Amino acid sequence: MSTDTVSETAMGSVPAARHWWKEASIYQIYPASFYDSNGDGIGDIAGIEAKLDYLQTLGVDVVWLFYTSPQVDMGYDIANYRAIHKPYGTLDDVDRLIAGLHQRQMKLVMDLVVNHTSDQHEWFKQSRSSRNSPMRDWYIWRKPVFANDGTRHPPNNWASIFGGNAWEYDEATEEYYLHLFCTEQPDLNWENPAVVAAVHDIMTFWLDRGVDGFRMDVINLISKVPGLPNAPVTLPSAVFQPAHDLYANGPRLHEFLRGLRAVLDRYNAFAVGEMPWAKTTDEVVKSVAEDRRELNMVFQFDIVDMDMGVGGKFAPREWTLQTLKGIVQKWQTVMQAQGGWNTLFLENHDQSRSVSRFTPHRPAHRSVAAKMLATFIGLQSGTLFIYQGQELGMQNLPMEWPIEEYLDVETQNFYKELASKYAGDKARLQQLLDQVALKARDHARSPVQWTGEANAGFTTGTPWMRVNDDYRECNAQRQVTDAGSVFAFWRRLLQLRRQHLDVFVYGRFEMVDMSHPAVVCYRRISTTSSATATVVANFTDNDERWAVPPELWSTLSRAKVVLTNASTGLPLEVHVQPDHTVLLKPFEAFVLLDESSAAPLRVPKGYL
Repeated sequence: MSTDTVSETAMGSVPAARHWWKEASIYQIYPASFYDSNGDGIGDIAGIEAKLDYLQTLGVDVVWLFYTSPQVDMGYDIANYRAIHKPYGTLDDVDRLIAGLHQRQMKLVMDLVVNHTSDQHEWFKQSRSSRNSPMRDWYIWRKPVFANDGTRHPPNNWASIFGGNAWEYDEATEEYYLHLFCTEQPDLNWENPAVVAAVHDIMTFWLDRGVDGFRMDVINLISKVPGLPNAPVTLPSAVFQPAHDLYANGPRLHEFLRGLRAVLDRYNAFAVGEMPWAKTTDEVVKSVAEDRRELNMVFQFDIVDMDMGVGGKFAPREWTLQTLKGIVQKWQTVMQAQGGWNTLFLENHDQSRSVSRFTPHRPAHRSVAAKMLATFIGLQSGTLFIYQGQELGMQNLPMEWPIEEYLDVETQNFYKELASKYAGDKARLQQLLDQVALKARDHARSPVQWTGEANAGFTTGTPWMRVNDDYRECNAQRQVTDAGSVFAFWRRLLQLRRQHLDVFVYGRFEMVDMSHPAVVCYRRISTTSSATATVVANFTDNDERWAVPPELWSTLSRAKVVLTNASTGLPLEVHVQPDHTVLLKPFEAFVLLDESSAAPLRVPKGYL
């Protein structure tokens, strides 16, 4: 990958500095569900090491994994930042994994979860032991509030992100501690300089072992509004209120981020931040603009939030293709103009499977729909993130599975709360179950489907979570050797992206045909030559007659198709009718490359 240099860009854009992390394709692994090497039913580090050749064949550059945890929130309740969850392995296993990745010219990114810890972490045990503990101020403790009748209440009316009260009363010390997530996940107090120094030490520990960067969990929650005031009442029927305007993007956030960046820069490492409720472009750009020396990029959630209603994740909300195109246009344009950098993703451990969530496909069209989504997301401007199983087109858990099969604390908490609230209202409960079947985190956490054998080849034991029923039809063993598979398509796409960095990584972005209700079309324009690429995707399960915009007429006449999900062989063609229309099959996608004034066309290696 390239070293840090600067290329020319179009008027009105900030010059795009070149960095290895911009050119990388990052593969996220959820360790418990990736591959079990020892038959205990839980994925492990040795299992990841066993699949490194698979990942290299796919063509990813970076693997992202995480630490010791009691697993209340599946690994995001950290009990020891310098150890690995025992069922996953040991530090020696991590060292071997790092060595195996580096031997393959690949890198490792680890989760950094420092807004909160587990209540089993030694820091919290010390903090909880006494009001006079030297570590009391490492967490956010507050005295109770007493009503006129003497009843005890939490310090404020904040709701937990997982539902209910964000405060937990500690009988021994007679104070409440803040937990924005589970009660077992107390929030750290970043106003204490000792906490900040401890986090820097944790980062240094892993960077010294060879880790190449961090994904920083809910990093914009580390600075809260001083005084922790009550949230405005936006849900009159609820006792506890959404308070993200008070605990996200606080006044010291950017100071704290600059401190984290100073550690990273000593190692040429990078950081991607998870920043929920960072919705304004100004707030995001402040965190990622090249000249601010904070985060390198953030996960921007507008796409994966666009189907969430006012009642939260499991409330329905209709979206249209114009909604999606507007989101893409906004963030691509903002980052291009202000020197920031995007993350490109449709799936992760907190989101359901994109092919089930974002495409209304029939079973026969599942593979082509998954390839269409890969084309749509994978060739925009930004660093590409692929979640385990996405490269296979893995789908959501079956609609007929009962709620008992869903193991995630978020899903179960919401279901229990609403089942009690709407007991007897079968229509309302069914609506909730429909949304669970569409959006629950469990869909991303079912084991990766390696083979058509028992338990999808994930384990020789009993899997910690039930394997999706479709593993005999959808598995890696079948797809790796199939030129028409979703896996093979992702491999070709990553090769194309790598081969044409100046177009697909550093090139400018232009959305075309914003108004069409079924088709997405955008262009990528090289910053160093006259080469351009045009990406077209039909988001529907129907044939669509697409009128080619006039500005693309000449491009279509001379450009060549370098990627399509409608064919696996050569020649690749797009048939433009005399009236400048193209008939697109259900979920058809293709990429045109016009190098008429640049180097001759090169078909990506391994295309056939």
